Amino acid sequence: MLYPADPLVKMALIHHQFESIHPFYDGNGRTGSRHIVRTKTEYYQRLQDVREKDAWEPWVIYMLTAVERTAKQGITVIEAVKGTLLDVKRRVRAQYPRFYSQDLINNLFTHPYTKIEFVMNDLGVSRVTATRYLNTLVEGGILTARKVGRSKYFVNEPLCAILTGDALTDT
Repeated sequence: MLYPADPLVKMALIHHQFESIHPFYDGNGRTGSRHIVRTKTEYYQRLQDVREKDAWEPWVIYMLTAVERTAKQGITVIEAVKGTLLDVKRRVRAQYPRFYSQDLINNLFTHPYTKIEFVMNDLGVSRVTATRYLNTLVEGGILTARKVGRSKYFVNEPLCAILTGDALTDT
């Protein structure tokens, strides 16, 4: 009697099959997981060991480890974003109660940067008001202003650091 395989085990088997048939030496297999990128040599060795030695168990264990570490990293990122959002929300509410709004906080965390036009649209305020809000947040150390070409961006540096991994410890 055949027993159904766990979906993650199936994923590991299918991943190997895909990597064995697609025509690119260095590509699709590593792009989805930071763990695989960091352990590229082991990744390729495990793939080859299945081909040459039928070593499926170490391959599956390697892939399950990659899934586990990637999931933990995802949780770490989510928790860091949540903590940073709550901190910024608290700071803006305390320092700038006249223009604090949840719509403003949402705008600052929709992307790692915002623009005057985005604040105008999201908050339904004039260009002058949106500019004043953003410049005040820069003066208060909540955002950083950057000019790129003719555009001015207001960067949420802590969010950028989280999304690039600079603010996180490895798991």
